[in-house]
Amino acid sequence: MVIFDVSGMGRLITTLLLGSKKLQTRRTCRGLAWVFAILAGVTLAAASAHAASRLAEFLPKVQVAELVPGAEKLGPLQGEPPVAPAYNTAGQVLGFVYLNADFTNAVGYSGKPIHLLVGIDQKATVTGIRLVDHKEPIVLIGIPEAKVVAAMNKLIGRDIGAIASGAEKPPQVDIVSGATVTILVMADSVVRSAVRLVRSGRLSGVAATATTAAPAQVRQVDTDRSEIRSWEELVGDGSVRRLSLSVGEVSQAFARAGNAEAAGNAETGRAEDSFIEMFVAPVSVPTIGRSLLGDEAYTRLRERLKPGQQAILVAGDGAYSFKGSGYVRGGIFDRIELLQEGSSTRFRDRNHTRLGAMEAAGAPELREIALFVMPEDFRLDLAQPWQLQLLVQRNVGARDKAFLTFELDYDLPEQYLRSTPAVAPTAAPAVVAGASAARDALDQPLWQRIWLANSLEIGITIAGLLVLTAIFFFQDALVRRPRTYVWIRRGFLLFTLVWLGWYANAQLSVVNVVTFTNALITGFNWEFFLAAPLIFILWAAIAAALLFWGRGPFCGWLCPFGALQELLNNLAQWLKVPQVKIPWALHERLWPIKYIIFLGLFGLSFYSVALAEVFAEVEPFKTSIILKFSRDWPFVIYALTLLSAGLFVERFFCRYLCPLGAALAIPGRIRMFEWLKRWPECGSPCQRCAKECPVQAIHPEGHINVNECIYCMHCQELYYDDHRCPHMIQVRLKRERHDALASPSMKSGGALPKAPYADRNRVAQTPAAPHK
Repeated sequence: MVIFDVSGMGRLITTLLLGSKKLQTRRTCRGLAWVFAILAGVTLAAASAHAASRLAEFLPKVQVAELVPGAEKLGPLQGEPPVAPAYNTAGQVLGFVYLNADFTNAVGYSGKPIHLLVGIDQKATVTGIRLVDHKEPIVLIGIPEAKVVAAMNKLIGRDIGAIASGAEKPPQVDIVSGATVTILVMADSVVRSAVRLVRSGRLSGVAATATTAAPAQVRQVDTDRSEIRSWEELVGDGSVRRLSLSVGEVSQAFARAGNAEAAGNAETGRAEDSFIEMFVAPVSVPTIGRSLLGDEAYTRLRERLKPGQQAILVAGDGAYSFKGSGYVRGGIFDRIELLQEGSSTRFRDRNHTRLGAMEAAGAPELREIALFVMPEDFRLDLAQPWQLQLLVQRNVGARDKAFLTFELDYDLPEQYLRSTPAVAPTAAPAVVAGASAARDALDQPLWQRIWLANSLEIGITIAGLLVLTAIFFFQDALVRRPRTYVWIRRGFLLFTLVWLGWYANAQLSVVNVVTFTNALITGFNWEFFLAAPLIFILWAAIAAALLFWGRGPFCGWLCPFGALQELLNNLAQWLKVPQVKIPWALHERLWPIKYIIFLGLFGLSFYSVALAEVFAEVEPFKTSIILKFSRDWPFVIYALTLLSAGLFVERFFCRYLCPLGAALAIPGRIRMFEWLKRWPECGSPCQRCAKECPVQAIHPEGHINVNECIYCMHCQELYYDDHRCPHMIQVRLKRERHDALASPSMKSGGALPKAPYADRNRVAQTPAAPHK
C-alpha cells in the first residue's frame, strides 16, 4: 500500500509559495498549497492504483474450477499482462485465468470497462467466462445478468488457436435484445484478449508463430495505379461488392434458424421488396477512392489517414439500415463488423463520415452512404480477403428481438495489387529479435499506441494551449491594441472550432464530468481516460486554468461550440442583425437554469450514467461539432435553433443552458488570482463595461461575476482606452492640459487652451459602442 503524506506536502508547498508577491495573505497561500497537495495526492494515488492489474482483486470472487474445470488452485500471477496458472491436485498446469481488460479494450455502453475473468487451457480452448464487474445500466436495471452470461457462454469450448491463425472466423454470440452493444463489446473483448494471449506464445500447447515457409512474393496495393472509372466498371470487375437481400430471403433465413415468429414479422407486405442493397469498397485504394469520392475528397482522406491505415465506403438502400440508431446513443455502429484472419472491429461515430452521394459516373442515389476509417488499433490488409458482416434484427413480440448475420466477402481485384520479392530472414537471432519486437508491440498498452499514433495532433494541440497561455499572461499588452487583439481572438476561436472541434472532435462535454466523478466513486482507471489523448490534455489544462482564471479559458476560448456561437454572432453584427439586450432582472433569473440542469444530470448519473448521457443531449455539441449536423432531424433542428438564438443574443446557450459551463463555474471559485482590472468609478457612476459585456457578466454595481465571465477581455480593452473609458478620458485630458501648460507658447504668456466641449462631457455622454 502506498501512503501519501498530504499534510506534509501542503506544508512544503506553503513554504515555497510564501515569498510570492502575487499572493496577498498567508491564508491565500495556504489555501493554494492545500489545493495543489490534494490534487497531487489524488493523481499519485490514481496512478498507483492503475499501475497494477485488477486481476488479483477479482480472483477471490470465483472458484477456480468454474473457469478451468478440474483445477483446484491458482498459482501466483505471471507475466505482463498478468495471468494466473490453474493447477490440479497433482500440481499440473491445466490452464490460465486472466482479465479481459488487461489485454484489450473492453469499454462498454457506459464508458467503463466490462471486467470478465476468462479461463483458457493449454490448447487455447476457452474453458470458462465469469462476469465480475461492470457498470452497464442496461444490465443493471433492465436485463437479467443471467441472460447476458448465458449469451457469453456460447464462447466456451471455442478453439482460439484456429481463430488466431486465421483458419476460422471469430465466433458470433447470441445477441440479447436491448443489450446489443454490451454483448458485442463483451464477446469481442474475450475473443481479442484470447487471440492476443495465444499469439504471445505463453500457452505451451500452441505455437506462438506459424512454422510454414515464408512466401516468395509479398502482395501489396499498387499506389502508383490511379485512374477514374465509372460505377458500371467498378461493379463489373469486383472493385465494388454488393450484398442484395429481399424481404422474403430474410424471412426464409429466420425460418431456417427456427424462429417462425421473426419470419412472419416482415418489414413490408411483399416478399419481393428490397430488404437491403448494400455496397462495399475500399476507398483508400487510389483508383476506387478517386472514382467514388472525387479527387478533392480523396485528397482530404489521404491527408487524414495515417501510414498503413485504410478506409472503406459502405452504402445501402432498402427497408433495413446498416447504420441503425445504436451509434446515436452509444457511439458504436452495432449492425456492421469487419472481419479478417481471426480479428474483427466495429466502428464508432468518430470513425464515421456521412456522404451525400458517390461521384462515380452512373452511381445510383442511395439512402445511406458512409465513409469509415479503420480504428487505429486494427490493421486491415487489403491484399488479403476480408468480410463485412451485417447484423439483421427483427422484432419478436413487444420487447424482444431476433438476430441473424449475413456476410459480404471482399477480395481486392489483382489489377490493384503488385508483388514484390519477400525478404528472407538471414539468421536465427534476427528471427528471435523480430519476434521479441513484435511481442513488445503486442504488449504495449492500447493508450500508449494511440498517443504515439496521434503525436502530430497532440503537438498541435499543446502548441495551441501554449499560445493561449501567452495571450493570458501578456493580456495587458494585447488589449492596449484593440484591433490586433480582436483578430488574434477571432483567429484562435477559428482554430478551436475547425481544429479542436470539427477535425479532432475534441469537444468536452458534461458527460466527461459525470463519467469522471462516477469513476472516482466506483473504481478509477486511467486507461479509459488516456485513450482519448486530446480530451485528456484539454481537461488537464482546464484543471490548471481553474486555479488561475476560473472557467473563462474553456468557455471563452477552448469550447468549439462556444466559438461557433461567437463567430456567427460576429457575422450577424457585421450584417447589422439587431441584437437583443436581456434586462438585468430577467438575466439574473435565467442564468441559474444551467446550474439546475447540471445538478439534475449530476444526480441522475448516480442512478444511471447511461441515462444521464441521454439527457445530456441538452448539449448540442455532439450534433454540431462531433457529427457535423449529420444526424436525425430533431437533433439538427434543436442545434440550429440554439445557434439562431445566438445570432440575436450573443452566446445564448452559454449564458443560460450550458451544464458544462455550470460544472466548471463551481470549482472555478477556488481561483487564487484576480487578473481583470477595475477602476473605482466602475459601476458608480460608469456603466460602460456592464453595458458592453457580451455575456452580461458585469453587475450594474461594477463587480465581475466570475461564474459567468468567459474571459473575452473586452472590459480590459475599455480599461485602457482613453477615448471610451471615462476614467481614462479624464486621465488623458489632464495629461493634455499638463502638456499644454508645459508648451513653449504657454511659457511665453499664451492663453491656456480649453479642452473640447465634447471631451469634457464624454464621461456622461459617450454612447456604448457595439462589442467586436
